Amino acid sequence: MSVDSDGTEDAGWDVDPEDEQGVAVLAALGRQLRAWREEADIRASDFGREIGYGEDLVRKVEAGKRIPRPEYLDRADEVLRAGGKIASMKADMEQVRYPKKVRDLKNREGRAVEIGTYNNHNIYGLLQTEEYARALFRTSRPAYTPDEMERMVSGRMARQSVFQRSPAPALSFVQEEVTLLRPIGGTMVLRRQLEHLLEVIQLPNIEFQVMPTIREDHAGMEGLIELLKFADGSAAGRAEGAFHGRPVSDPKQLRILELRYGIIRAQALTPRESRAFIEELLGET
Repeated sequence: MSVDSDGTEDAGWDVDPEDEQGVAVLAALGRQLRAWREEADIRASDFGREIGYGEDLVRKVEAGKRIPRPEYLDRADEVLRAGGKIASMKADMEQVRYPKKVRDLKNREGRAVEIGTYNNHNIYGLLQTEEYARALFRTSRPAYTPDEMERMVSGRMARQSVFQRSPAPALSFVQEEVTLLRPIGGTMVLRRQLEHLLEVIQLPNIEFQVMPTIREDHAGMEGLIELLKFADGSAAGRAEGAFHGRPVSDPKQLRILELRYGIIRAQALTPRESRAFIEELLGET
């Protein structure tokens, strides 16, 4: 978490100027916050002191140049005696506080009745602990700024709301063995990640499989595969080694991805064998 020049804790994230939806939502929010403050006849500097942030940050939020954190809106609601009207804006902020590509993915996952993935570089995002995700983002080059890091980690954790949905979607994951061995963030981070995996894969709507490194015949050598199916019968998917990595929804293209994913699942360890494999890894970690 970054710190403002006046020493107060930063209350938000920079908005991506290319995110048109986010820019529009923030501009509207900023105008409302300024209107509330001016109606209360409170100067920006005094308001900042009241809510615990600097005047510069207050003006950035009101100008739509800064995404306020939920606690900022809670304090503003209290100081301006808005009766919950400002705090209710947190729902709008939830739509723009994460990068657009993360929001889009979260929305698709939120609508899916089936999700299937094969992963060969790292543990899939929906299965990651926060500390594993943070360690993983630290490996990126060029490095993320602290502000970008917070947004990326928050966005990844928000996607896991898919596990609380009712009715629950059918989820299947195939992880390359090496993703469970590579100690991203260190041995203890990996250990806690494996413990988390064991908890998650006990859910009745989840099938988790490990692809052993020793497999001679492997349908996933071209890389990651993601498949999502929706209640209306439509579907979407993408694969690193097909269609230039672009998302596809054409039935003919989806059949290719489904064929590959089906063979990958057949070549991997069974869910029972995969659970035993993780338990063995934990005993060695």
